[in-house]
Amino acid sequence: MTCKTYLLAIIGLMISSVCVAHSQRAATEITQWQYGKTGAVSLTYDDGSINQFRVAVPIMDSFAFPATFFIITGEISGSHYHGAFIGRPTNEIIQETAAIPTNAHNFFERASAVGYLDFEGALDYHAQAGEIYEEGNGAESAGKAYRLIDEAYGKVRQGPFKAKIGHRDANSNQITWPEIATLAKRNYEFASHTLTHPRLAVLDDANLIYELEKSRQEILDHLGFKHTFSVECPYGTENERAVRFALARYPLARNRMPDAFVEDIDRFSDTDPVSSKKEYVRWQRGALTETSMGVMKSWVDITASDDNIWLVLVFHGVDGVGWKPKTGSELKEYFGYIKSKEDKLWVATFQDVAKYMRERMHSGVRSYVVGNEISVVLRDDLTDASYDLPLTLKTQVPSGWHAVEVRQGDQIRRVQTFQEKGTSYVLYQAVPNAEVVTLDPAP
Repeated sequence: MTCKTYLLAIIGLMISSVCVAHSQRAATEITQWQYGKTGAVSLTYDDGSINQFRVAVPIMDSFAFPATFFIITGEISGSHYHGAFIGRPTNEIIQETAAIPTNAHNFFERASAVGYLDFEGALDYHAQAGEIYEEGNGAESAGKAYRLIDEAYGKVRQGPFKAKIGHRDANSNQITWPEIATLAKRNYEFASHTLTHPRLAVLDDANLIYELEKSRQEILDHLGFKHTFSVECPYGTENERAVRFALARYPLARNRMPDAFVEDIDRFSDTDPVSSKKEYVRWQRGALTETSMGVMKSWVDITASDDNIWLVLVFHGVDGVGWKPKTGSELKEYFGYIKSKEDKLWVATFQDVAKYMRERMHSGVRSYVVGNEISVVLRDDLTDASYDLPLTLKTQVPSGWHAVEVRQGDQIRRVQTFQEKGTSYVLYQAVPNAEVVTLDPAP
């Protein structure tokens, strides 16, 4: 018996306990998106540069928009965990490089350690070798990356580098954990962008795990469990090993959403989201300095005109601070354009949209008319307590009902009905696996 079949069987048993003879089925569905919207939009920011908070947050506040910030935790003042090489003493590795060239067997260890050699500029070799290895093509690119690492260690052995400046500490141009905690209480999501923003594809297992787990622990310590849901592996990597390690530690990665019901289109792809036949399309777009306002608005138009697209917008720098920055005036204009389509678009944090999609796809709903009351049972088969988002239900009601009293447990709400093709419906929120929902005509 499949999970879905089992779920429906359980629902059937529960319904039998709340229905009486001569009850009739009522039409209820879980809407594609929260609040019955046509599409979803998430505003996400990478790296945690200061103007994301000093400039972008007040603009988003003016439109009542939430957002998700992927932060590099090791750079924040008050963090307990910072960058470190996990492994044998680097002096041993340096000595070994004099006799054994870099190859497939030792590359990950050497690429992990090179950024922590006590010379300024060594970290650049890690980043450059990682880019060549990951974004190149096969053995030829790997060979170039190996030679670059050999060059770095050769220079280390010769000692031409300047002494490296000590660990970068926070200053007035970096946000602090108390500030982050204040924003988190206002329903902004904070998520991991790793500890130090390395090229994860060229880290060995110990250092890859360290980057992911210590960043998660830092967020857990400062912000709590809710903010350990999402991760973005740096540079938008799609490296299979790196993403697999990330998804073993976080329920959701912006790099890849592996759910079978999702068409996952990354920000470097030209795939047309409208062409997909899957239940959902997660469509990432990067808003860079050179991206025109017309192109950015077209993404919103496409999302609003279709019914299964989740537009994930990726921002980096703001007002001259950070990579490929957009200006505050551009953000204000753009967010205003999104706001103008709020009748169709649900703007929510990265984790909330993913939760809604997964909960909906793992849920079953049944509703019955018993006398002058409609009873609705909503159940899902998700066992992870992270999935705590209410779902939007759409139930057909008698034409004489102009307002409806919706009750689930102690929660009672009054909602208005609406007409669709001559039939009366009501939209309302319900929590899966909680009490039976009852709908009654409101006085």
